[in-house]
Amino acid sequence: PPTTTYQQLFAIARRNPDAMRPIRFNFTENRRISQLDNFAANNNVRVLVGNTTSRMVSYDSAGVYPDAGQPQNFQLDRDFNPQLALDRLPREADITAGAFTDLESVEWLFVGIVSDNSGEGVFLAEMRPTGSLQDALAQFSSALGLPLLQAAVVGLIVAVVLAALISGNIARPLQTVARATQSVAQGDFEQKVPLAGPPEVRAVAEAFNQMTAEVHRTHQSQRDFLANVSHDLKTPLTSIQGYSQAIMDGATKDPARAAAIICDEAGRLTRMVTELTDLARLQAGAVEMRLTLIDAGQIVNAIAHRVAVVAEQKNITLSTDIQTVPPIAGDGDRLAQVFTNLISNAVNYTPEHGKIWVKVQPGRGGVEISVRDTGIGIAPDELERIFERFYQVDKTRGPRRGTGLGLAITREIVQAHGGSVSVSSPGEGGGSTFMVWLPLGRSAENAPDLIGQHREA
Repeated sequence: PPTTTYQQLFAIARRNPDAMRPIRFNFTENRRISQLDNFAANNNVRVLVGNTTSRMVSYDSAGVYPDAGQPQNFQLDRDFNPQLALDRLPREADITAGAFTDLESVEWLFVGIVSDNSGEGVFLAEMRPTGSLQDALAQFSSALGLPLLQAAVVGLIVAVVLAALISGNIARPLQTVARATQSVAQGDFEQKVPLAGPPEVRAVAEAFNQMTAEVHRTHQSQRDFLANVSHDLKTPLTSIQGYSQAIMDGATKDPARAAAIICDEAGRLTRMVTELTDLARLQAGAVEMRLTLIDAGQIVNAIAHRVAVVAEQKNITLSTDIQTVPPIAGDGDRLAQVFTNLISNAVNYTPEHGKIWVKVQPGRGGVEISVRDTGIGIAPDELERIFERFYQVDKTRGPRRGTGLGLAITREIVQAHGGSVSVSSPGEGGGSTFMVWLPLGRSAENAPDLIGQHREA
């Protein structure tokens, strides 16, 4: 509508009061001509300078007038006369608006600032919008309807083809994962799926393979446990049953020795059941740690001296290097269980005339305890599983084994204190080194927070 065009043109006029100043135009004023040319170009409008009384045009930024004479159908719009700010316009000026038709029969709307005295004015013109919205849509439809329809059809076909390709690229790997999941549910824990498809699908496949590998390891550990425990339970039970039957039948010449063997085998069973229960309670977080500030070096030194008696019987040299370390917050009995297990294992798995080094030192913001030996070593494939519950090293190597729960319990106790335990070995016959790291004690009161963090993790 004209009103909208008027308002747009008046807005341009407000921003450029100097160019709109209605002064008598002179073609010799090159500066004025340059000003109006730049004004028209910068604001994308047609600028005219003329007289409303004579309807003569002295300047036209479009270059049509004054050579073409007077604009046709020059009319003023008396119904539209907005008030501009007085401080932005000359006080002797008047505001006008209207329309005219150029030589090409195109109707232009204009607004102008006109001098009250001379009738001279500067006018800003813009072509009148033609036709209704329906007409514009009709013209648009007739001109672009068919090309747009063709483009839409082509786009639809391309979209369908791309959707089919993408869905197939995603669906096929996911179907493979679904089939593998069903196989795992039926007990086939060795299922692997190929890493194919988009990155998101490959991430799902990789996570699935990691899950099945972990499930397979756990399942294998449980099978090993059942086999080992059944054997370890069967051996003492067989001894207990045999010697007790011999006592009952009076078939033994030394009932006291038979009773002692029965007592020893019962003790083995008791220790096995105790360790199983202990491990289950540690993993469930049901063991209450009685935390105090303790000296790890003092505990390790006492245990090393106690185990040294057994080492001497095998002609094993047990050396200690106990450095001064800060106190740690821990359960002294549980940590003694850890250090006893590690040092005793070193003695058990080190042949005669071997060597064992036990060292306590500050390190990594805590306390490091290492137990190194020249024993039978650990095979590379066993290093990854040595701390797993129920796992035991090769039956053909080393002395008579225990329950296979000692190192699993060791790891649970150390982790419950916020620490870590690791093992390294160059391989069979090269000895091994167990390393325990424990954080420094904050205080006996704050230490339970550390235990709680481990259980939540």
